[in-house]
Amino acid sequence: MITIRPETTEDYDAVHRVNFTAFGKENEPHLVETLRQAADAIPELSLVAVVEGQVVGHILFSPITIDIQNGSVPALSLAPLAVLPEFQNQGIGSALVQSGLKECQRLGHGIVIVLGHPGFYPRFGFTPARARGIDSPFNVSDDVWMALELRPGALDSVRGRAKYPPAFDEV
Repeated sequence: MITIRPETTEDYDAVHRVNFTAFGKENEPHLVETLRQAADAIPELSLVAVVEGQVVGHILFSPITIDIQNGSVPALSLAPLAVLPEFQNQGIGSALVQSGLKECQRLGHGIVIVLGHPGFYPRFGFTPARARGIDSPFNVSDDVWMALELRPGALDSVRGRAKYPPAFDEV
């Protein structure tokens, strides 16, 4: 049985281990730690997956903006999503994404952007972001750069470039 809940300070070491083990490097754990300390961090959007008392997965949504011609539009970045290798392909990542998106919506957010696997994220409603008028600040192909409207029409008049905090430059 999987429990999805908000991360607590007691989970920090386990979340570091999950991200390090899943990605095999310090970049993602460092990103999580940096974003956690940001002034605009949203603690309710850092979720863990727990199986038999062990943190086996983690997802983080953090504030970004989409710079448009006359200002900016708030959005969220889904990054990173990590599951311990021995627990992958068991629905834990999907449960984290579904729970996280529901919480984002409950908190009133309208747009989520992800740079991720094109075989995974579309099942949650993500579609190519460039086709919706959102350019990436990263040199990535269109199939991995995706957006999701949590509120119908949230992307209707949004044309611009996503802007991420500097912490993402290290990933």
